[in-house]
Amino acid sequence: MAIIEVKNATKKFRESTALSDVTVSFEKGLIHGVIGRNGSGKTVLFKSICGLMHLTEGEILVRGKRVGKDIDVPPDIGIVIENPGFLPSYSGMRNLMYLAKIRNLVDRSQVEESMRFVGLDPKSKKHVAKYSMGMRQRLAIAQATMENPDILFLDEPMNGLDNQGVKEIREAIRTLKEQGKTILLASHNPLDIEELCDTVHEMDAGVIRQVRP
Repeated sequence: MAIIEVKNATKKFRESTALSDVTVSFEKGLIHGVIGRNGSGKTVLFKSICGLMHLTEGEILVRGKRVGKDIDVPPDIGIVIENPGFLPSYSGMRNLMYLAKIRNLVDRSQVEESMRFVGLDPKSKKHVAKYSMGMRQRLAIAQATMENPDILFLDEPMNGLDNQGVKEIREAIRTLKEQGKTILLASHNPLDIEELCDTVHEMDAGVIRQVRP
């Protein structure tokens, strides 16, 4: 069953076309890989599905609801796209608690668990300004998963991670799939795609095609 349906989606920025008549669907409970060079349209596709960008033409349905018409932003989604905007003078835990209070869906113990899930210490007082790129990426994944969404958008989630970190986050993504999550994963690393993904689509110049299965 398709949980996400993209129909004839086109997104134009003045003279350039970021998405060109994209039609694709993503089945529930699987990990869907989206590959392509920088500027191929991957991030624009993700942002459009999440309601963060409006299409020039076409439509996107998430759980049967039209994004931008029936709903502005699909509920129960977690997003890791581009550089996460954390408060640099707060600890990781304080950042997540600040964000958790906006919607008030999770308590402190659940936020702590989301940090431990990605290998961060919730008791650490270290300011995010002193985090490595890999630690920031882990924190972004903790934020995306802390409210237990059923759809996750992970755009280059391994950025900045060392080999051990990559191994741990791959394992975390497998665990999320076992929990029944639907995951859209963009990665430049062929091993991420090969080891994790059930389907693979390639984007080039705003056009999408399925390459597996």
